[in-house]
Amino acid sequence: MPPFHKLLIANRGEIAVRIIRACREMDIRAVAVYSEADANALHIRLADEAISIGPPPPRESYLKIDRLIEAAQKSKAEAIHPGYGFLSENADFAEAVTAAGIVFIGPPAEAIRKMGSKTRARAIMQAASVPVVSGYHGAADADFSEAAGTLGYPVLVKAAAGGGGKGMRIVKSPAELSEAVAAAQREAVNAFGSDEVFIEKYIGNPRHIEFQVLADSFGETVHLFERECSIQRRHQKIVEETPSPFLTAERREKMGAAAVAAAKAAGYGNAGTVEFIVDSYGDFYFLEMNTRLQVEHPITEMVTGIDLVKAQIRIAAGERLWFGQRDPSQRGHAIECRVYAEDPANNFLPSVGKIEQAVEPVRPGVRVDAGVTAGDEVSIYYDPMIAKVIAHAETRANAIRKMDAALADYKLTGITTNISFLRAVLAHPAFERGETTTHFIEQHLSDWQSPVTAEMGDRTLRVEIGEGADPWDRADGFRLGMGASSSDPKGLRDPSGLARLKQKRPTTRAGGHEMLEAAMPGLVRRVLVREGDSVERGQALVMLEAMKMEIRVSAPHAGKVVKVLVSPGETVDRGRRLIELAAP
Repeated sequence: MPPFHKLLIANRGEIAVRIIRACREMDIRAVAVYSEADANALHIRLADEAISIGPPPPRESYLKIDRLIEAAQKSKAEAIHPGYGFLSENADFAEAVTAAGIVFIGPPAEAIRKMGSKTRARAIMQAASVPVVSGYHGAADADFSEAAGTLGYPVLVKAAAGGGGKGMRIVKSPAELSEAVAAAQREAVNAFGSDEVFIEKYIGNPRHIEFQVLADSFGETVHLFERECSIQRRHQKIVEETPSPFLTAERREKMGAAAVAAAKAAGYGNAGTVEFIVDSYGDFYFLEMNTRLQVEHPITEMVTGIDLVKAQIRIAAGERLWFGQRDPSQRGHAIECRVYAEDPANNFLPSVGKIEQAVEPVRPGVRVDAGVTAGDEVSIYYDPMIAKVIAHAETRANAIRKMDAALADYKLTGITTNISFLRAVLAHPAFERGETTTHFIEQHLSDWQSPVTAEMGDRTLRVEIGEGADPWDRADGFRLGMGASSSDPKGLRDPSGLARLKQKRPTTRAGGHEMLEAAMPGLVRRVLVREGDSVERGQALVMLEAMKMEIRVSAPHAGKVVKVLVSPGETVDRGRRLIELAAP
């Protein structure tokens, strides 16, 4: 007898697909919802039923509590799974679902509310003797200058209601503080609906290690070990693994006990994650608690054999945990790589467009959780993560090799992805040694340029750009440089196995002036200059929003604004002219 007959998934993309597959194995009918932009998405095609939650704008559809509950009632769904992102950590949503007589597959609303405010969560952790980083929280319009000076620079500005790197800024000096706070507040409002921020002491070169917890409604709370999530860009994880190569058995036991204590202090139920920042000495500090399923949950499933989505559903249906803390163990090593539609060689700028080819790797011990397939569109409205590749092997070294082979097999064309960048991370000697911190990318791969394949008859060769090379232009807007030699007259051989790609600056010339263009489709959030303004090199001119991130368009040199060609609220395509700039 299934715990529920019908379950509605209040989400989209790969997590919706993941939940649908768990429902099928549990003989539960899965109901999907969709926005106007997702009318033909993969999760809609796989679900047993699908209900529109339009009308537009698409970016807000999955945030409409009344529409989601109405869809559940219309479909006669007994439960709602929020996935992650969107409303998954919204206490009002959890309350509304419960009030409608529908089961919310997640923690109690009060636990979400406690942990949803990072400042309140810090206070609860301190009361429970869980170590926290020194910090300061003031009023909504607080001047953080004095507190930042007391803490000592660098400091970290963080959204009180946020997570996933949104609304977060590192501040290295007093001169940067005001703008960092304002930018964090803007991003926090867009992502979480609240501009509340706080600051805390920034710990240099740390590791990001989190513990998975499960708690039932009968008072049993356990952890399912750690996940090392230190490889990040823009404070968002891209490579995760378990076990952590840094933790000793003693550290693991201490951190696991702290995670359980944190969950109990919050009155937690269902699945959640307690995140810690760990310094080079092994001292750890509470970072936040994610009151939901995590993106990286598959690696925990691979090493423990416990299906976390099924566990969530069973706990929400009122079942007891069927194991205790001494029962689970870590078997082997698992790594997850997040596949993003983005260009790592161009500051990880998101990529949009139609996926022409999608061939997933098929290997023993390899799993792919994908939200797209061939013919699907990657739009500007949602997060650029489109898939996850998970590899499991008996040792870390073998897991790395297996993951690299799987990524090499993964064929995604029509959009730019970070697959080659992920392979560069895996191949780096520091990663192989387990020397992974949150600064890994800036320390080791900051000048990385992405591989490009050049077709030459029946041969596939790689091209490497070199400084001072003789470039030629391609119609797709990329510039390739070729270094010729007597043995390689066309300069197409790359002995290293890596190729280089450099995107042109998004500007053109017109009438002697420089036309600054949108590097990708997006929404104009703010225009920061007026016609006739004099600007300095690097000054922000326009702020765009795309794929849940803020994109700053800056002046490439000092000059004068001749024309402002866009207005706030306007949607622009890639290549749309934004600002006409003259030399000073």
